[in-house]
Amino acid sequence: MSTILSLAPQNVWKHFYSLTQVPRPSGYLKKVQEFLLNFGKSVGVESFQDEAGNIIYRKPATPGMENRKKVILQAHMDMVPQKNNDTVHDFEKDPIETYIDGDWVKAKGTTLGADDGMGVAAIMAIMEDKTLKHGPLEALITADEETGMFGAFGLKPGTVDGDILLNLDSEEEGELYIGCAGGEDLTAVLEYKEMETDPADIALKVTLKGLRGGHSGLEINEGRANANKLMARFMNQVIAYDEACLVSWQGGNMRNAIPRECEVVITVPADEEADVMEFVQECEALWNEEYHVHETPISFKAERVELPAMMVPDEIKDNLVDAIYACQNGVMRMIPTIPDTVETSSNLAIVSIGGGKAEIKILARSSRDSMKDYLNTALESCFSMAGMEVTRSGGYSGWEPNVDSPILKAMKESYQAQFGKEPAVKVIHAGLECGIIGAVVPGLDMISFGPTLRSPHSPDERCFIPSVGKFYDFVVATLENTPVKE
Repeated sequence: MSTILSLAPQNVWKHFYSLTQVPRPSGYLKKVQEFLLNFGKSVGVESFQDEAGNIIYRKPATPGMENRKKVILQAHMDMVPQKNNDTVHDFEKDPIETYIDGDWVKAKGTTLGADDGMGVAAIMAIMEDKTLKHGPLEALITADEETGMFGAFGLKPGTVDGDILLNLDSEEEGELYIGCAGGEDLTAVLEYKEMETDPADIALKVTLKGLRGGHSGLEINEGRANANKLMARFMNQVIAYDEACLVSWQGGNMRNAIPRECEVVITVPADEEADVMEFVQECEALWNEEYHVHETPISFKAERVELPAMMVPDEIKDNLVDAIYACQNGVMRMIPTIPDTVETSSNLAIVSIGGGKAEIKILARSSRDSMKDYLNTALESCFSMAGMEVTRSGGYSGWEPNVDSPILKAMKESYQAQFGKEPAVKVIHAGLECGIIGAVVPGLDMISFGPTLRSPHSPDERCFIPSVGKFYDFVVATLENTPVKE
């Protein structure tokens, strides 16, 4: 039995543990949807699933609090499936294995799923507890947030109708978020006819791994390496100096995770093999020097493999590598009025080349729509010049902050009374569902907060144990002190 069951508050950790036992990677949510529906029915709250796959709970007010504003508790059910290269794990079938490391809960070689399993666990604890004091409650547990906020986008008017939205999907206890960045996906595709490899050449598989990766919104400003960008540096040089040809390229696997690993297969003339091998070692040493502050030791290795029959044509290879090399990646601009917060960024998330098709996926974020459009137009231009067909999809606007929010004022006072200090009020660069839900339920007063997490979207994801109790107590106090409905 997992030791996290002994942690306090037990009513939250027991539900988080139960979530770790139910596979719930984005796109494969049937099991967790059934689990959440059964849970709601077992604790006696109204429970149903909408057309978009979201789970909704409704719990009436406790006696004497029927006149309070209705609160929607909101979190998402899916998790990012990331694992270390040497970890054997099937996210569609296997439970997450958790362990305690000092003050942190971690997973064994995989993402933990505290993003946003902790928010869901808090909702489950509140729905179950009949001793709490609160006004009318709804819970909205959304589907497929991590892959495009599909549950939020699919929410129909009238499904929920609260006055206040408490989004439980932020990652720093003691901070209240009142705004977030918008985002848009960019996909560049090129189909090509493969050409035969030179039988006199040899083939090398070049593997980059060991990067920390992380959340492409929360950690995009931390100076971490992007596996696809590092590989582009290598490819640029071996093409120029070693007559390298490209057979395949696979880097990254989630649009909102900084890519941690990348693998290419190349061919080179046999007499260039030693030079390439030496350059691989030089790159490994150089990148570890460049990134030693931000990365664990970077591994960059090459090995000879059987010569494939086909490869990417030379002119297409050059255009693709040049475009990846030139692609804007990372922070583009900070918010001028809040200079410690990222305004605009992009994540060169996925590169897949081989078998006659090249596909590149990027997630651009900005809290300013005009800058998001400018960035995506620049990215579109970059890949169009490489002959690729570029599409933009899944765009959503940021959540505009409201510093005069009544619930913000009430929560600041409540936090001060509970913990003896004021919470920080911030705008987050990550994408939250608040703006999308707010467009469906006009007039919502919205705040986002949560326990302290580190490195979500990577196998380094961890949850700070002391923050969970404070987070849950703050949720409970907020519900007890919800303003009266006018």
